[in-house]
Order: sequence, then C-alpha cells, then structure tokens
Amino acid sequence: QVQLVESGGGLVQAGGSLTLSCAASGGIFSIAQLEWFRQAPGKQRDLVATITRAGSTHYADSVKGRFTISRDDAKRTVSLQMNSLKPEDSGVYYCKFRSHLSQMYWGQGTQVTVSS
Repeated sequence: QVQLVESGGGLVQAGGSLTLSCAASGGIFSIAQLEWFRQAPGKQRDLVATITRAGSTHYADSVKGRFTISRDDAKRTVSLQMNSLKPEDSGVYYCKFRSHLSQMYWGQGTQVTVSS
C-alpha cells in the first residue's frame, strides 16, 4: 500500500512562487510514474504535470514554462515548483502515484490560492 502526503500549499499573490512536495511511503518509488493534478471548485480534476520513471516530464499547456516537476528517488519525493502564479492556478493540488502494475494512489491534496 502506498501513502502520499502533500505539503507546501498556501496563499500567494499573483506572480509569486510556491513549491509543493509529495512524500511517498510504500511501493517501489523509483519505477513509479508520478503526477500532479489540480482541481478548482466545481471543476474536474486536471492533470498538471507528469514525470516518468526515466525522468521524462510532460506539462499541461497552461503551465508550460512556469511549472517544473522533479523527483528525488532517494528521498521518495516528487515536487512541483510553481513560478509566475496566476489566479487561475488556484485549487487543490493532488499528487498521484502510478505503480509499475498500474495501481493508482492519491494524496489528500494541498490547497493553493493565488490572489490577484
């Protein structure tokens, strides 16, 4: 069983930066695909960024050039560096762990609020 704990959310002004972190326990972290999603009130949960087991990254068009996903397999963490934040980046950010057997695990989420 995999447990994920996100941290780093908060309130920031537009143009500011935040770094989210997700710590995993259980599972084989080094071969997992890791992702960040976000969900605004009343909206669906959308994929923000992905990092594969090989370290390849993919981003939603809305965050390209502003967000950076990274992983530290030794520390079993995945991070999301968010720069030049916009009010539309606000929402609950969730970490997702996809195992090599395609099992999916989610964290509890961390709130990000960007004020204009």
